[in-house]
Amino acid sequence: MSNLIIEKLLAKTLRTDLPAFVPGDSVRVHVKIKEGDKERLQAFEGVVIARTRGPQASFTVRKISFGHGVEVIDRIELLRSSKVRRAKLYYLRTLRGKAARLKDVEREHVVAEAVGKS
Repeated sequence: MSNLIIEKLLAKTLRTDLPAFVPGDSVRVHVKIKEGDKERLQAFEGVVIARTRGPQASFTVRKISFGHGVEVIDRIELLRSSKVRRAKLYYLRTLRGKAARLKDVEREHVVAEAVGKS
């Protein structure tokens, strides 16, 4: 009984507008930034190095910047897909330039993968 209630609550908060992406894909993340009483969108691009699934899913994007935390994500755009042999690409954090390149691949994405359904 309580399982059914939890599933209903999680279904309300589940985002369906996210594209299907996996580690190795390049994405553009649009973030809402609040400065005083104004709000604006700022976009940054990077390679997805980790992704978790489930109702409280998260992902990590590799980007060299000032290291500010991201709080509110407005939308995510998939730029290109790459072929990788690992699920977690933490080794990319230490690589720079040509060493950090990934081989591009054409991939068909299904929207159900993006929302975390198994």
